[in-house]
Amino acid sequence: MNLLVLLFLLASAHSFSTEPIFPEHQAESRFRFAALDEVRLLANGLLQLGQSLRDFVQNTKSQIKDIFQKLNIFDKSVYQLSVLASEIKEEEEELKKTTVILKANNEEIKGLSLEINSKVEDILKERKHLRRQVGGLEEKLSGLSQSLLSAEQVAQISTLKEIILTQEKSITDLLKAVREQSEQLNNQRTKIKGLENKFNSAHIQETDEYLDRNHQSNSLSGYLPYFTSDGSFSSDLPKDCGEVFSRGQKSSGLYAIKPHESQPFLVKCEFTEEGVFTVIQHRHDGSVDFNQSWEKYEDGFGDFSSEFWLGLKKVYAVAHQGHSLLHVQIEDWRKEKHFTLYQYILEDAAFNYTIHLKLQTYESSSALDEHAGFRFSTKDHNDGNRDPNCAQDYTGGWWFSICGDFNLNGKCIQSRPRKKGTHWKPGKGTTRFKATKISISHLSKPQTP
Repeated sequence: MNLLVLLFLLASAHSFSTEPIFPEHQAESRFRFAALDEVRLLANGLLQLGQSLRDFVQNTKSQIKDIFQKLNIFDKSVYQLSVLASEIKEEEEELKKTTVILKANNEEIKGLSLEINSKVEDILKERKHLRRQVGGLEEKLSGLSQSLLSAEQVAQISTLKEIILTQEKSITDLLKAVREQSEQLNNQRTKIKGLENKFNSAHIQETDEYLDRNHQSNSLSGYLPYFTSDGSFSSDLPKDCGEVFSRGQKSSGLYAIKPHESQPFLVKCEFTEEGVFTVIQHRHDGSVDFNQSWEKYEDGFGDFSSEFWLGLKKVYAVAHQGHSLLHVQIEDWRKEKHFTLYQYILEDAAFNYTIHLKLQTYESSSALDEHAGFRFSTKDHNDGNRDPNCAQDYTGGWWFSICGDFNLNGKCIQSRPRKKGTHWKPGKGTTRFKATKISISHLSKPQTP
């Protein structure tokens, strides 16, 4: 509306006469000049128009800034997708090589099968021939029985009988071995077909696994060296990372273990100059949400290649075997690293995985009281802690003592710490940090709190 008024006044001003004003026209021309109110109205219109233009420019700058931020996010996503695509392509090439090897093995097995079948046919022919010879011998024996036999003839007959019995036994053993070989070949063919089917769907499966980063990729099915010939999982697995190292493995990575009275599962083993460690928790970029339920904290979650929680059931299975210490390592926002080593006892699910700690080594002072028993709590499961709302107020599952004293599974640590983020109190004051790692350090001899 103000803009329309301004345009109208400008049009009116333009229509003023530019001719000189003579006395006889003085009264008429006086009315041609704009009134003071009109001039003020024009000035107000110009001011409002300038204010509107300034607001429009500011809004446009804000929108352009948002667009650039979204473009940066888009570029980052495109880069991550390209890295993912290259990884999938490399794994696809490896699977193709494996398929070529399997096909070659399949051809070799087919050749062996034909050769075995040929040998079986030869054995059956030889058996028929031996039976005919036995029939002839029986006829001869019947004829000889009608006459007197010498001692030499009786000895020959006995020898022939022993030879026949031995050959019959050899033939029976050979037929049994042939049947067993045939069964094994059938099993191998079934496994090869299964592997070929896995290869055909591997590309889709690998893509789904990479896209679903909230699901912990800890399947044992990819570890073929640990499977036996009958398709079952090998029982001769190491019980922990310490035994993995003692069997000759020197490179850190994922290994399948089977603690006593437990099912097999994967763990991340680290072999360093300081010792052998089973990593049970790792955080460094906030990519995984640690505010999970009791069930998730029991089973484990996250991704071994970035951030993860191994799972209370698995931690108990490893810790229950003894011969280990609890190793806690943190990195603060000044990039300084600190560590604490505890003797510990971890109870089972019936006691909410209560942990008893005794300080072993630390740089200054303990972050937890010695011999203290802390029950594990989550936002949907609390039993016996001093404050039942610790997990809800400070987020994440943890062995809470007093809310806020010590929590390595708190809020996201990707940005600068907030009031209820991951933190601890080693002495006076509170230390907040950006990276954590909790490990089980394996010992050569037992130590108990």
